[in-house]
Amino acid sequence: MTKLLPHMEKAVRLLGAVVIVCAIAFVYFLVLSVNTLTVALTFLLAVLTISTRWGLAEGLAASLAGVFCLDFFFIPPIGSISIADPQDWVALSTFVVTAVLVSHLSASAKRRAQESTQRQHEVERLYTLSRNLLLLDVHGPLGQEIANQIAQVFELPGLAFYDRTSDRIIRAGPQDIPVDVGKLRDTALQGTVYHDPATRTTVIPISLGGQPVGSLGIQGSQVSETALHAIGNLTAITLERAQAQDAATRAEAARQSEELKSTMLDALAHEFKTPLTPIKAAVTSMLSDGSLSPTYQELLGIVNEETDRLNSMLTEAIQTSRIEAGQLQLHRSPQSLRKIMLDQLARLGESLEGRKVSVEIPDSLPCVSVDPEFIGTVIWQLLNNALKYTPPGSPLTIRGSAGETEVMMSIEDCGPGISAQEQRKVFDKFFRGREQRERIPGTGMGLTIAREIVLAHHGRIWMESEPGKGARFSFSVPRSPRELAQ
Repeated sequence: MTKLLPHMEKAVRLLGAVVIVCAIAFVYFLVLSVNTLTVALTFLLAVLTISTRWGLAEGLAASLAGVFCLDFFFIPPIGSISIADPQDWVALSTFVVTAVLVSHLSASAKRRAQESTQRQHEVERLYTLSRNLLLLDVHGPLGQEIANQIAQVFELPGLAFYDRTSDRIIRAGPQDIPVDVGKLRDTALQGTVYHDPATRTTVIPISLGGQPVGSLGIQGSQVSETALHAIGNLTAITLERAQAQDAATRAEAARQSEELKSTMLDALAHEFKTPLTPIKAAVTSMLSDGSLSPTYQELLGIVNEETDRLNSMLTEAIQTSRIEAGQLQLHRSPQSLRKIMLDQLARLGESLEGRKVSVEIPDSLPCVSVDPEFIGTVIWQLLNNALKYTPPGSPLTIRGSAGETEVMMSIEDCGPGISAQEQRKVFDKFFRGREQRERIPGTGMGLTIAREIVLAHHGRIWMESEPGKGARFSFSVPRSPRELAQ
């Protein structure tokens, strides 16, 4: 019954077209007295109207009825059909040509209007979809939420979304879309559009940054190919935004975790350092007492050394925690790197006994704008590193020089050297050489702290070494713009 309705409607329109023309003919023939030209023009207007409103078939039916009525009622001999008259052929040809042209133009105009309306509806739906995806409050899998939104906004009978990351097929809509799973995968990998006219199913690829991330299968012919590609782009943008938000969330969580860890480490290190101060003071006082036996003096000396070692480790932990928490605040002032180096050598004191230390730093070395405490830490770490990893009594060479834009310092030892493989990791946190990690105490944080301090001064730090030929650690800091201008 449903299939017969369009045919019945068509038949009614054809009959209506004939009835309209016949009614005009009866009115002119029985009621109004007009000439043949008026009748022909009226029939022509009727054919134009019917062709415009209903189409070509109805216009041709009206044309034939008009020719019949014009010849039968208004062209002598009245009451007879005579197509032999050239006027009848002219009238018939005029009506037919008019019906064909007008119906074609009318159909084109209707089609363009329909396409314009469809495009307008698609733009409105795409705007609604983009807004919904932008404000998407995800309560479940993201792919399922996207598929549900597309099916709902475009009122699709069926939809399938292939997520290549999880290799899952996500379906939405009231019907199960008749598309092969392999075709969804192939479309995602090949990046080509697939269309099945039999099932009115179209599959489009979805790519993100040029990389295929999935495909989208849509059933129904009410969506244009342009709109399909726009839907695919909106899906890709939504996936990219979700990935960016996820990455930002993970980065923020990692930052907060790192900050919390650094804060706790800083607090614990300070708590541990608190009892070290009275311990150090007590040991120093007892060592100055000459009445103690040599055995006690030796034991107290060990306690004193280990106290210094523990204090140094805690200081490194505090500095590391502050660097990782981004709390490294520099208080710059014009400083002489030569003076800072000599102060640190004096601080080492007894640790340098038995070593030949050659200091080749010119008195004319220009001052630089640095934080003296932190740069002192850099020099201390480099000196301490050279002392720990070189044999007792081996010489050290300390050099300073000024370049066009920076001032450089270097500490060269005659130790065992460092292999090329380990040189790439020597400034990494907690890294220690394979051969020295068991016999030489340390945390592996000293060079990392030195690197971060130098970088905070917009300088650079590096090393040069060959196995068996010692190592040279160097750093540089920029010269101040005021000094360069002089």
